[in-house]
Amino acid sequence: MFLRLTPRTAVLVSYLFINFLSYALTGLDKVKAKEHTYRIREFSLILISFLMGALGVFIAMKEYHHKTRKLKFKILIPLALICNIAVICIFYFKVYVFLP
Repeated sequence: MFLRLTPRTAVLVSYLFINFLSYALTGLDKVKAKEHTYRIREFSLILISFLMGALGVFIAMKEYHHKTRKLKFKILIPLALICNIAVICIFYFKVYVFLP
């Protein structure tokens, strides 16, 4: 009756969901910036990036031209994306990069 997910599929679905959420939050922050209303904190966007949502924030940054001048976003979002890719490689593909 319920949809049964393999661990790999569950990881992929979770990754897609968190990146959709991070993309939406970054887009919402851009809208709020144009309206001069309550904004989403930079810390929150960076935190969600390090919690596996870096791809969504990175794509939204490029698409909406949002936070592209801020040095901390220029450095931390690509760094979070590299960390996200490493985690996906370790858990999804079972590639143990740091182990002999």
